[in-house]
Amino acid sequence: MHASVKMKLTQLSVGEKTNILLGLFVGSLIAANLIGLKIASFGIFEASVGILLFPILFLITDVIEEVHGRKKTQEFVIIAFITLLVVLGILVIAVLLPTASRSFVDHETYTSIFGTTVRIFIASITAFLIAQFHDIWAFNFWKQKTKGKYLWLRNNLSTIVSTFIDTTLFMFIAFFGITMTSMFDPANSTFTVEYLFTLIIPYWLVKVLFALFDTPFCYLGVRWLKGSKKST
Repeated sequence: MHASVKMKLTQLSVGEKTNILLGLFVGSLIAANLIGLKIASFGIFEASVGILLFPILFLITDVIEEVHGRKKTQEFVIIAFITLLVVLGILVIAVLLPTASRSFVDHETYTSIFGTTVRIFIASITAFLIAQFHDIWAFNFWKQKTKGKYLWLRNNLSTIVSTFIDTTLFMFIAFFGITMTSMFDPANSTFTVEYLFTLIIPYWLVKVLFALFDTPFCYLGVRWLKGSKKST
């Protein structure tokens, strides 16, 4: 990082740093929903590319709660939730509007990229809201139990359970009972409880792995946000 940019980032006030994290939080949530339809190969596993952004969401809420407390973190979630509703509402209108003849993309292509079903939309926002509020509660719970010590412990315990809630809720609300014979083997084409958990468990374990790797970034984020104050 350029020396002047690094200096400016360290000289920002706590309020300015908090606003930067809020922007990153909201942007990551919107991006995760826009790019999430692509399933990518990560070598040993395959997953939605949206998985790259979810560790950032839980990391930011943990950093904010560590420094500012529960109320400020809830404000982050509510602001992001309202913003997501507005963006997706506008996106639905954009998809429904008729395509002009001189458009750079045809209507079918645009719809296939940005179109989304109401069910998946409900699944996404419901899973996000419940999982994030659980993460806030769990982080605060473990902070009280450990008397403000062991940031790494509450960071991981809260995130591990919250990502399981997020993954499970999304999968069940979005896909339970749906038959996808064109995409899956006919023997496993219906999204039953058993079949959904064969998708949920490995997907969740990947998120857990990401959560463990982001622990050093949680300490760095708390230290950066507090400035000269030392983190626990």
